[in-house]
Amino acid sequence: MDGLEEKAKASGASKLVVRDLKEEFVRDYIYPCLRAGAIYERKYLLGTSMARPVIAKAMVDVAQEVGADAVSHGCTGKGNDQVRFELTFFALNPELNVVAPWREWEIKGREDAIEYAKKHNVPVPVTKKSIYSRDRNLWHLSHEGDILEDPAHEPSEDMFMMTVDPKDAPNTPEYIKIGLVEGLPVSINGKELSPASLLSELNEIGGRHGIGRIDMVENRLVGMKSRGVYETPGGTLLFTAARELESLTLDRETMQVKDSLALRYAELVYAGRWFDPLREAMDEFMKSITKTTTGTVTLKLYKGSATAVGRESKYSLYRQDISSFESGQIYNQADAAGFIRLYGLPTRVRAMLEKGL
Repeated sequence: MDGLEEKAKASGASKLVVRDLKEEFVRDYIYPCLRAGAIYERKYLLGTSMARPVIAKAMVDVAQEVGADAVSHGCTGKGNDQVRFELTFFALNPELNVVAPWREWEIKGREDAIEYAKKHNVPVPVTKKSIYSRDRNLWHLSHEGDILEDPAHEPSEDMFMMTVDPKDAPNTPEYIKIGLVEGLPVSINGKELSPASLLSELNEIGGRHGIGRIDMVENRLVGMKSRGVYETPGGTLLFTAARELESLTLDRETMQVKDSLALRYAELVYAGRWFDPLREAMDEFMKSITKTTTGTVTLKLYKGSATAVGRESKYSLYRQDISSFESGQIYNQADAAGFIRLYGLPTRVRAMLEKGL
């Protein structure tokens, strides 16, 4: 936070407002996405997508407090964030005007932006030699631009900031136990923590084992493809734990419906539609079906991997007395013959037709 007020006033602001949104961010945005299992295009854990609505909501709140008639953002005209900010503004206060300098001024790219900042004595943490576009919050760190604009180019190791190179991670595995209540994380190794504190600790644990690196080409909302590299160490551990606990507590049909809705949920969040009634309604569904997703998951962390090696829940649908190959009073194996004949009847009828029987 050092120097922000001086920078703001030197840039023309009359006042600087700083809000600590960490707990709100994790509790009200990250945890619902985690409970929903929302992952965009198979990989992306929505770090920037979830952060924009909490920031934009705070901007709307401050605008109301100071009597402002407009809000502004520094997003480019090519990215997703402009949509996320502005849809939140529209949803929470449709009367606010929106100022987006990058779209309105003669700034064509990041080098133009750096030149503008230099001309007006505005310090910025990038140079023309290191021009990565980064976004960091409690959930993740994203990297775009520079050498990453070529999808064939391997990321440089010195680019990573939250995770060690997996080959340099400890040579001994570490075991951790994550506790969840109704689909939401509450503890690490039996120690209960606030949402932000829990995530911060998992970031440190996952980061030192090189866990949570993702390199992907994604479809942006505005129509183009872009390449991004993401570091999400704590988030990767939480998603792994939540998914593994659900393997005990959700039946097949519920899990399949949840997974299908999770894709739609992720698309809504990615597209900036956090405050849409549809996402809110889907969130109520996710909250309902994870009421029994309570228990613990033991993860084994080793050189970039997080593997579930233990799962426990008082609501577990797994019954050893049914599943065991050694015994079982409830499940009569002879019943399977009749089940297979009925289940396979359409297959037999089709084969009979083809053979003229």
